[in-house]
Amino acid sequence: MNSNRLIIFFALIFSFPASAFEIDSSINTAIEPLAQTLSSFIFFEVFIFGASMPLIVIWLIAAAIFFTFYLNFLNLTGFKHAFQLIRGDYADPKNEGELTHFQALSTAVSGTVGIGNIAGVAIVISIGGPGATFWLIVAGLLGMSTKFAECVAGVMYRQVNLDGSISGGPMYYLEEGLRQRNLAWLGRPMGIFYATSIVVGCLGIGNMFQSNQAFQQFIFITGGDESFFIDKGWIFGFLLAAIVGIVIIGGIKGIARVTSKLVPFMTLTYVIGAILVIILNSNKVVWAITSIFTEAFNPTAMSGGILGVMILGFQRATFSNEAGIGSAAIAHATVKTKEPVSEGYVGLMEPFIDTVIICTLTALVILTTVYDPEMANTGIQGITLTSSAFSSTLSWSVVPLSFIAILFAFSTTLSWSYYGLKGWTYIVGESRSAENIFKIFFCIFVALGCMINLESVLKFSDALVFLIAIPNIFGLYVLAPLIKKEMHKYQMKLKQGLIINNRES
Repeated sequence: MNSNRLIIFFALIFSFPASAFEIDSSINTAIEPLAQTLSSFIFFEVFIFGASMPLIVIWLIAAAIFFTFYLNFLNLTGFKHAFQLIRGDYADPKNEGELTHFQALSTAVSGTVGIGNIAGVAIVISIGGPGATFWLIVAGLLGMSTKFAECVAGVMYRQVNLDGSISGGPMYYLEEGLRQRNLAWLGRPMGIFYATSIVVGCLGIGNMFQSNQAFQQFIFITGGDESFFIDKGWIFGFLLAAIVGIVIIGGIKGIARVTSKLVPFMTLTYVIGAILVIILNSNKVVWAITSIFTEAFNPTAMSGGILGVMILGFQRATFSNEAGIGSAAIAHATVKTKEPVSEGYVGLMEPFIDTVIICTLTALVILTTVYDPEMANTGIQGITLTSSAFSSTLSWSVVPLSFIAILFAFSTTLSWSYYGLKGWTYIVGESRSAENIFKIFFCIFVALGCMINLESVLKFSDALVFLIAIPNIFGLYVLAPLIKKEMHKYQMKLKQGLIINNRES
């Protein structure tokens, strides 16, 4: 029945000619004032010693620093245990939940690893030089602490539905957690606000933007300006929407089955390709690494000085791994565990994979190939610069890189469909019909992303996604003592052998 409904809606999309979607200008005109107002508010910049920085980034970085110290640098000491959990050493299939630790991590990572890792790093380097990479790494390491706190809270306050499925995330720990802290009057409204914002936000940053980027890469692969599909976004949009629909029909388990295979494949492929390029340009590796550290404290690529290049690195890391946004906690809440802290350990690996590993490798590829201090004035940035870096050493790599970018966009869409779905059911209630309505609506927007240019919608959704960091981090601050208490209890159980390591037993 569900599949029949999706087929009907996809058929409707397919039957419309491209001219039927010439509505983007009117939509942009209507939404632009609201989008501009919200964007100006959430990305309001303050100037510090001549360098500008959005207040929201300060809010996110401050939280990351706080939790790093408050949790006793667990982001640096928790690697071994995190790896053990991901490997399944402590897994118990009898535990309540839907996903394994590895599946939850794969789903969450698929929501962050994407175009930003390929294009965003190039932009930062082209503006701020090699030193921005150092601060990007620092911010990624700090963000691991925020992810830990989010994921612990996500499991602590998750809801088990009548059918055995799990609902969790900031909406739930804001409502229930703040109630426990005698802030019941604030919890539910903040939960509703978060849920509403992530529903709208997922349709832009996690949907239309991703499908549009996938289509652009597909056009490049199939001939660029000469491609048969250049004016046929509706064909690609329909096919992509159909594939997304088939996957998300199965809920989080269906999404996890795909992401748990897709994420390791595309991540390893990208990492291997990057390492190969770096090895083939090994004569420049020492210079690149040295430049990353020296330029971090004595930058020459930009006028903002040390603070300016620091801000660039922090911004890129924050926008890349989404630590503090709270979205990943929605996926991690579904894990099969009775120990919330175990998923905190797993969650802290996300910024490490996304920012510390992948973004750093991208930076090294650029620095060991095509980087020149003068490029700050050339306008070469984004995925064009990254593609040039790979192709300068591996001439055949442009097409595979574009294909990986398509997979990145696809996997991100899958994860964000679930984030939006959980926000939607939090508002309207858990039911199969409510889920189907959202899934159909989401798939329609996937197709639309390839057909129309809704810049204002994307700007609005982007601002909303970062706006939700305000209530999310506020909630984490309120819940910080409970999270820390839970962490100490878990660590004590480990020491006492009360939590069994299946590999060692």
